[in-house]
Amino acid sequence: MAKKLDGKVAIITGGNSGIGASTAHRFAQEGARVILMARRAGEGKAVEQAIRDGGGEASFIACDVGDEGSVTAAVDQAAQTYGAVHLLFNNAGGGAGSHFPDEPTDEWNRVIGVNLTGTFLVSRAVWPHLVEAGGGAVVNMSSLAAQRGFSPRMLEEFGATSSSYYAAKAGVDALTRYMAGVGGLHNIRVNCVRPGQIITPGATGGTFDDPDGGHHVFEKMFNHAQIVKGPGLPEDVANLVLFLSCDDSRFITGEIINIDGGVAAKI
Repeated sequence: MAKKLDGKVAIITGGNSGIGASTAHRFAQEGARVILMARRAGEGKAVEQAIRDGGGEASFIACDVGDEGSVTAAVDQAAQTYGAVHLLFNNAGGGAGSHFPDEPTDEWNRVIGVNLTGTFLVSRAVWPHLVEAGGGAVVNMSSLAAQRGFSPRMLEEFGATSSSYYAAKAGVDALTRYMAGVGGLHNIRVNCVRPGQIITPGATGGTFDDPDGGHHVFEKMFNHAQIVKGPGLPEDVANLVLFLSCDDSRFITGEIINIDGGVAAKI
């Protein structure tokens, strides 16, 4: 039986852990040849090997998505590795701990750089390869932070990541809509996912199966705000990214889809 991504080559940024690694495994299971791009080579190589051990095809390429030269070199190498690029998941990103108005300028620039500028740089570098392939699909990584506000009490009880992260992810939403419009000229679909409380090492320091690993960081939030019980897992997001990357979603573009357990309070 044909797999959903047979014959496709996919680039996944931030593919060395969490949602990116889960998506890489899911794509490989569906027949894609996967290019993992990330800064931490040890973790990236481990994911590469795990996919190969499972019978899939994967290659790790070191890349700092916030650095234009690094992105250009990595995408060129990716295209040469398998001869084409059909899919892109702009997953790399991260927040910070400071709050407005005390967030330092260097922190603001760093977070905007990896989340928003990084999405732009990688998409721009990959775009000609998607056009040459006759079309493809791009999925950008946003966050509930792009849509959710908070009251003073919510900030006190649940906390919030940096103002730069909120702004960067809102920018990714807008960039997605823009890219989708341009993509319509070339059979390139562009969509975006907005995860809520997802248990990943980057977000919590642990996993859902490890009660000491940090999922309690989100526990107050997901018990208070979500309709669906409990936090989400990287595999939940990976399944959505797969759907948006394959022909099952051929008539969907320019959409930003929440995957947050039904957080009831959104501004």
